[in-house]
Amino acid sequence: MATATFLELDCCAFFPLSLSPCNRLTSPNTLSFTRLCLCPRLRLSLAGPRRSEVSFISPSSRIQVDSHELRPGTFEPAKAVMNEPRQHKEGSQVRKRVLFGLIIGVGSGGLVLSGGWMFTVLVAVSVFAAAREYFDLVRRQGIAAGMMPPPRYVSRACSIICSSMVLLTAYFGHLEVSVTSSAFLVAVALICQGAIPRFSQLSSTIFGLFYCGYLPCFWVKLRCGLAVPALHTDLGKHWPVLLGGHAHWTVGLVATIISVSCIIAADTFAFLGGRAFGRTPLTSISPKKTFEGAFTGLIGCLGVAITLSRILSWPSSLLSASAFGILIFISSLFGDLTESLIKRDAGVKDSGSLIPGHGGVLDRLDSYVFTGALCYSFVKFALPVFGV
Repeated sequence: MATATFLELDCCAFFPLSLSPCNRLTSPNTLSFTRLCLCPRLRLSLAGPRRSEVSFISPSSRIQVDSHELRPGTFEPAKAVMNEPRQHKEGSQVRKRVLFGLIIGVGSGGLVLSGGWMFTVLVAVSVFAAAREYFDLVRRQGIAAGMMPPPRYVSRACSIICSSMVLLTAYFGHLEVSVTSSAFLVAVALICQGAIPRFSQLSSTIFGLFYCGYLPCFWVKLRCGLAVPALHTDLGKHWPVLLGGHAHWTVGLVATIISVSCIIAADTFAFLGGRAFGRTPLTSISPKKTFEGAFTGLIGCLGVAITLSRILSWPSSLLSASAFGILIFISSLFGDLTESLIKRDAGVKDSGSLIPGHGGVLDRLDSYVFTGALCYSFVKFALPVFGV
């Protein structure tokens, strides 16, 4: 049975407009325009025991041709026309990104202000979605590399365990027991499976528990665990009594607001600065990131940290506010790069497609993963007294 291997468009045999130079059957990816004529013809070359051709002539088709000679590099108008849909698509993506970013920001901001179990449930749901995306990436990475990924039931169980860590942290106030117990159970499940487990399965799964479960728990410890009142915050003095009054404004709430705002500022300023001034690549892990974008992100993060510290009267010193802003920027940047490394190994651009214009949940939370733990440690141990 003959199979089509070559498609040629020419014009009455002696004035060829060909997809192959000089009428030779070469790669169909090669495009060569030699001449144009007014009577096009399609010829389909077939590969079989003997080469055969089937011709299709369309007498009603006519081509209007300019008289100038075609040369390489003379297709800029067509290129510009082809770029119009791409520019329209990019503009649509930016609008989606802004719209859904505002919706998520307003909703999450309300839950951050509420605190307690409402904030904890928000973190737990986000962790569950991010953990599922992470373990899907691990499976893709293992399959692409020819290695055996963790069993699917282990991945699903780990996603539930990660979200449970957040709830247990809010209930018990600490997370050491839940983390060690979870790691032990996962190791037992992998070792006792039918096939002989690989170390890559164990390491990627344990890292997933740490990355998607243990580290996000510090956001609960930061927001709900640091319940010392922020006495110098002026907003607390005018806060409605029905919503908790002045006591509602704790160090944990203020630190969480500053941390989240600085991450948003760092991402936004880095994105805008990179588009406007980006020239020097920052790292090969994420080719779109530039030193110029990172610098503008740092400036934006520092500006928001210092501004909010003046508004909320915490931290009270300029040095503490600046150090807090720099810490948030560094942790958010390396959190983003860590997720980029995972996606690069898995061979995907986005971790998922749950959030239009943003990709997956893990794409939105990557900057927050390390930041919660470092901010909690900074407030808890680096500052000698809360509010300093």
